[in-house]
Amino acid sequence: MNIYRKIYNKIKKYNKIVIARHIGPDPDALGSSIGLKEAILNTFPKKEVYAVGIPAAKHKYLGDVDTFNESMYENSLLIVVDTPDLKRVDGVDPLRFEYRIKIDHHPLVDKYCDIELVDDTASSAAQLIMQLIFKTPLKLSKSVGEKLYAGVVSDTNRFLYSYTSPKTFNLVSKIIKEAGVEITKVYENMYLRSIEDKKLESYAILNMKVTDNGLGYLFIEQDELNNLKTDAATMTNMVNFMQYTKEMIVWVICAHDASMGCVRSSIRSRGPIINEVASHYNGGGHVFASGARPKDFEETKKMIEELDLVCKEYGGK
Repeated sequence: MNIYRKIYNKIKKYNKIVIARHIGPDPDALGSSIGLKEAILNTFPKKEVYAVGIPAAKHKYLGDVDTFNESMYENSLLIVVDTPDLKRVDGVDPLRFEYRIKIDHHPLVDKYCDIELVDDTASSAAQLIMQLIFKTPLKLSKSVGEKLYAGVVSDTNRFLYSYTSPKTFNLVSKIIKEAGVEITKVYENMYLRSIEDKKLESYAILNMKVTDNGLGYLFIEQDELNNLKTDAATMTNMVNFMQYTKEMIVWVICAHDASMGCVRSSIRSRGPIINEVASHYNGGGHVFASGARPKDFEETKKMIEELDLVCKEYGGK
C-alpha cells in the first residue's frame, strides 16, 4: 500500500482530526493546513476537523484557524504540515496525540510521527497535499484549489526558485483546471499592498548594508519598528522583494520580536547554501530560503558573520 493510501485510511478511520503547522506561518503552511481541512470535510462532512495555530492577520484571505483546546488530544489524529522539527509545531504537543502524520517538503530534521511523507524535492507542502488529493478519494473544491495554489506560489516565489519542477507545473495545471482556480484573484490577495507597505519595502532597501562578499543584511530594533508603526513579522516578510539584486547573493532581514523574545530573521540566497547556518540559530528551512530566531542582536551578529563566511567561500558576488 502506498503512503498516500495509508494517510487516507487514517483520515478515514479517525472522527477527530487536528491539522497543525509551524510557528510564524506563511501562505504555504496556512494554505496546506486549511486546504487539507476543507478537503477532508468535503469528503467526510461529519468529522471534526480543526486547523490550529496562532492566526496570521496578513494572510486572513486564506481562511480562519481554529482555537485549540485540551479535548482535541483525545482519540485524535494529528496531521502536521510544512514543519520538519518538533520544536516548531505551533500550539500543540504532537506526542500527546493517539496517531501522528507528517507531510513536509523540508530536509528531514526530526522524525516525530508514525507516518512521515517527507519529500525535499517538492516545491512546497501544498504540492504534497495536491498529490495526496489526486492519489486518493479526497474531494477537491475551488476553495481548496485556491489555497493550495497560493501555497505553491508563495514557496516558489511565483515559480522562480530552482525546486520548481515539471511535476510542480503539472500539478498546478491540473488543479487550476479541475478546481477552477481564479489565479488573478489569488495573486491579488497575495500581492496587493498598501502605500504604507511599499514605504516599508523602500525603508528595507535603503537601510540594508552589503558586505564585500555579497551579504546584504538589515537589523531593526524595537524602537524603530515602533517608529515605522509595524512589527517584526511584517518587516521580515519584505525579504522576498530583494530577489535579483545584483550586489547581493545572500540577504537577511532581522527584526526584534518582543512577543517571541527573539530576533526574527528571514534569509534568502541565490547560490550559497544557508539552511545549515540558520539551524545554528534556532531555525532552518531550505537550502536557499530559511528562517532563524537568534535570542538577541549579539547572537544575530554572529549569525551574520557565519553567513558572510558562507558567501566568501562560495566565491562572493
